[in-house]
Amino acid sequence: MPRARAFRRTDVAAAMDDAERARRDGPEREGWLRFGPYLSERQWSSVREDTTTDPDSWRSFPHDHARSRIYRHGEDGIAGISDDRNLLCLALSQWNERDPILKERFFGLTNDEGNHGEDAKEYWFHTDATPTASYLRLLYKYPQTAFPYQQLIDTNASLGRDDPEFELLDTGIFDDDRYFDVDVEIAKAAPDDLVMRVTAHNRGPDPAPLHLLPTLWFRNTWSGPEDADTVATVSDEPRPALRGLDATTVEAQHPRLGVWTLQTTTDAALLFCDNETDTKRLWGRDGVSAFPRGGIGDHVTRGTATVNPDAVGTKVGAHHIATVPAGGTMRIHVRLRRGAGDEVPGMSVAECDEVIAVRVAEADEFYASLRGPDTSDERALVLRRALAGMIWCKQYYEYPVARWLRDRGQRPFAERNGRNARWAHVRAGAIISMPDSWEYPWFAAWDLAFHTLPLALVDLAFAKQQLELLLDADYLHPDGQIPAYEWGFDDVNPPVHAWAALNLYAIEGMSRGQGDVGFLTRVFDRLLLNFTWWVNRKDADGNDIFQGGFLGLDNIGVFDRSAPLPTGGVLEQSDGTAWMAGFAQAMAKIAAELAVHDASYLPLARKFAEHYLWIAAQVYGTSDGAALWDDDDRFFYDSIRFDDGNRERLRVRSIVGLLPLAASVTVHPGPGEGDGDGDDGSARGWLAGFVDEFADFLPLLRNLPAPAADGRVLVSLVDEYRVRSLLRAMLDEAEFLSPHGIRSLSRRHLDQPYVFSSGAGVSSVAYVPGDSDSPMFGGNSNWRGPVWMPVNVLLVRGLVELHEYYGPAFTVEFPTGSGNEATLLEVARSLAARLISLFERGDDGRRPSHGSHPVWSREHWRDQLLFFEYFHGDDGSGRAASHQTGWTGLVALLIFLLGDEDGLRRLVG
Repeated sequence: MPRARAFRRTDVAAAMDDAERARRDGPEREGWLRFGPYLSERQWSSVREDTTTDPDSWRSFPHDHARSRIYRHGEDGIAGISDDRNLLCLALSQWNERDPILKERFFGLTNDEGNHGEDAKEYWFHTDATPTASYLRLLYKYPQTAFPYQQLIDTNASLGRDDPEFELLDTGIFDDDRYFDVDVEIAKAAPDDLVMRVTAHNRGPDPAPLHLLPTLWFRNTWSGPEDADTVATVSDEPRPALRGLDATTVEAQHPRLGVWTLQTTTDAALLFCDNETDTKRLWGRDGVSAFPRGGIGDHVTRGTATVNPDAVGTKVGAHHIATVPAGGTMRIHVRLRRGAGDEVPGMSVAECDEVIAVRVAEADEFYASLRGPDTSDERALVLRRALAGMIWCKQYYEYPVARWLRDRGQRPFAERNGRNARWAHVRAGAIISMPDSWEYPWFAAWDLAFHTLPLALVDLAFAKQQLELLLDADYLHPDGQIPAYEWGFDDVNPPVHAWAALNLYAIEGMSRGQGDVGFLTRVFDRLLLNFTWWVNRKDADGNDIFQGGFLGLDNIGVFDRSAPLPTGGVLEQSDGTAWMAGFAQAMAKIAAELAVHDASYLPLARKFAEHYLWIAAQVYGTSDGAALWDDDDRFFYDSIRFDDGNRERLRVRSIVGLLPLAASVTVHPGPGEGDGDGDDGSARGWLAGFVDEFADFLPLLRNLPAPAADGRVLVSLVDEYRVRSLLRAMLDEAEFLSPHGIRSLSRRHLDQPYVFSSGAGVSSVAYVPGDSDSPMFGGNSNWRGPVWMPVNVLLVRGLVELHEYYGPAFTVEFPTGSGNEATLLEVARSLAARLISLFERGDDGRRPSHGSHPVWSREHWRDQLLFFEYFHGDDGSGRAASHQTGWTGLVALLIFLLGDEDGLRRLVG
């Protein structure tokens, strides 16, 4: 091999910082993004890997199969990196000489194993990442004693829904600090030159053995589906191959990726096997390879002869072994770069360390640029960790539905019954921002729209591409429906894409002085079809009162809102109607903005403004008696319209009744616009004329506030009276206001559950601030009390919009009953600060999201952050998915906006 050459800073393309590199378009951008953290943290037990017709996909591909069975549509691993198709993957495996299996992937419970649904049962943290993945860092806490797989399964199986979950911490496995902090860093010297450095710290009191295996493998794209009853077919396509050149070098050849070389140090043994299913272990029949997928793990943990002595295969592990002294460390390096083994320079450990040092300095510089003058060190840490999690949640997602249906024995396009059968046109194969890197390794439509806002801080081009992705013909149904998520594309998520597009446009305007009109045009044109789908499919009576089903709020209702009502009739939904009012508002505002550049959009601005007014008029009462607003309670409720025409309100005081506050937009006069008197040809002028013409017929219009002196117009579902009424409830600590944000259900229902009786039985809704006590929608999601980040951000933005119209003279009591008056902007800032406080150390040194376990106050735990799906409505402890820096990553946007005095206002201005 050629001798190592000295490393120079210029060799890592350091001429431009990482923020600039992320902004670059064209071949250079694509090169830096070709490899990234695109390896899922859980591919097993996913719908796309299920080739059975069993509706419970959790059982079709269990964790126990993952080490022995190939995946069809992706790969998974620990601290992994891959190309943007998961064809060539590099991740870390490890063994502590106590576990029964090699640790190649994180463990957790499936939906039917957990007492609150699926749940990751390990501790790892996404500690750093840059936009182009030029630097990535992950910390994993690996126990030194045998991992309690069966104990976690059995104990959780014995628990009920009212019991707290049994976590890995509860086993006592970390009590004496007998674990390794395995710190994995990945840095790019160039787009096609990657360094992995692993540093394992023994936190325990005694020396402990550790095996570390950086593992390189090819995804198996040449074999068909295989199970107990089906033998895989093998295609004739050219196969990739790995071969050892010497004791420290592996050459990797792939027909699509070309030739790459993996280098390690002389203290590692290279172990080869084939990424083929171990049919002998799983189903008792001979397979295509004597050295199958789990061969390396079996060899390391049991000494079996299951690695290829000829040093060839499609999977290789660089096996490092050490006994790490108490308080000591073990460090290893590997390097992966494009080129044949006899062409690339030799590997130097010092050079690898220098590459990492340069990239760390760049990461520090990049995140410093996001820190405002008012951002504390504590908040800067939370922002950096949240955005790192967002970047780590970028994963390759492949789901060719027609092929998947065929593998299940169905006829694509001919059969319309069964999971996703109506979506045979979907050809998903892209890098997508996942809601959670382990628990939800699949896209969800409204989650993805929220993700784009914090992503815009680190990679605006990727954020815009993500918002457009599900509107592409490979995803959007020909009838205009956006696919919800892989468990049920037919389900309906709230229509927030237009709202997100406006926010992205504003964020780009804040950073570059002008938003991307082309992006806004493309999104608007595609959302025309989706808006029409909503109007045609989710307004049962054509009266602008909308349904929609669960709409992402899972168990918030008395009934499963996606199922037929047990009472018969139709559920008229306050949130569905508010979502559609907001959708129409956003489309009107987008069209008005586009009309500044192209006058042909002005009629569309008027069309959507009028549609909004039709919806708004129905909210307060129609000719047939429908009304979602209750004058006695001064709150919005869902109602049932029975088959005989009668109605009954479902008096559940939930976030559903507060969402109309978010359907508020202040329209500022544009260049050259008049005073909005109806004669200037502007959208604002048309709105004024509409109000004058129809106010006598629509009471809502009479209550709309007049244009402000500077021409500002408020378009809102709530007038001043209703703003004050709703805020009186929302800002009441005995109802919705918690120390850490707005609860999803009023705390009043703790002592006063809502009970609904009918011929079908008795149903009730009570305040449950933590984990769900209901099996509805899998039981792992709870909207009956906890604090959820995305709807809180919607409300914060709604308050800022209202402040933009009413100004500082408009104040409300905050909190309710305190005697303290605050402007709506001050309330918005305070709510944002309460949300951020979930992750900040309090006066007692603890972070509310960590919960009460004492381990979180220890030195090596207290600054490691998890971004949970939702948070306890009283104490703020994190619940459900623990790596949901999808929409919980919105906390980074709040920190960024609160970094200077006018940040929140600039988002809406």
